Amino acid sequence: MSDSSDDLATAYRLLIAEVYEVAGRSRRTSEAIAAELGHTVARWHLMSAVIDEPRSVAAAARRLGLARQSVQRVADQLVADGLARTTPDPGDARAARLSLTDAGCRALGQLVEQSDRRRSAQLAASDLTDDDLQAARRVLRTLGDLLADDAAP
Repeated sequence: MSDSSDDLATAYRLLIAEVYEVAGRSRRTSEAIAAELGHTVARWHLMSAVIDEPRSVAAAARRLGLARQSVQRVADQLVADGLARTTPDPGDARAARLSLTDAGCRALGQLVEQSDRRRSAQLAASDLTDDDLQAARRVLRTLGDLLADDAAP
């Protein structure tokens, strides 16, 4: 392995360590925001996963990268609290699709609004620009695509 390959591997490893740290900090602040509004991050994530279209619990779990059983528990809570509903899945008679109720849409809107307000204030106090964040997204997307190729069976 050449020195430049070693340098790239080291830079990648350090970047991923930073991603995990940022993700952890972001999750902790998201947990605080969710708790202030009477929710959990798990509920927030699942509501976000089904806001654009009804999905089976299995599809939502895949989208979130979580086990179906843990997502099912959260889905059941959302339904019990009137924030989500289930409807038959026309493609699979054994499955149901989860979607948000009007109350669920309002709850998700409050979570996003509170998060955006807090994140906007934090970002405004930094020297980061929109271009910086877009560049970071491009790098992470490219790395994700590379890793997806690696994970293929």
